[in-house]
Amino acid sequence: MHKLLVLYPHPTDPEAFRSYYENTHLPLAAQLPGLLDWRYSFTVRSASEETYFAVFEADFPDAETLAAALSSPEGEAVQADVPNYATGGAIVLDYPVTSP
Repeated sequence: MHKLLVLYPHPTDPEAFRSYYENTHLPLAAQLPGLLDWRYSFTVRSASEETYFAVFEADFPDAETLAAALSSPEGEAVQADVPNYATGGAIVLDYPVTSP
């Protein structure tokens, strides 16, 4: 299993972010080839002083499938869409999931 994690710092207009994200961006992301599951939240807390406005997680079978998804036309559309709502930018991480 390989996970994609996107952290969103606070945007200029939280309500505009929320509306665009749920109605436009998430339907694009749901079309990523090889995507197994996804989830998001606007309730993000941190033990440190740095907090985020939203988080998105996506599961892929492996790193190769994630890379292929991001380089696909759907993946390019998802990435090109981020500046349309994320005025605070986005931090994108991916990693293999290891179970005990």
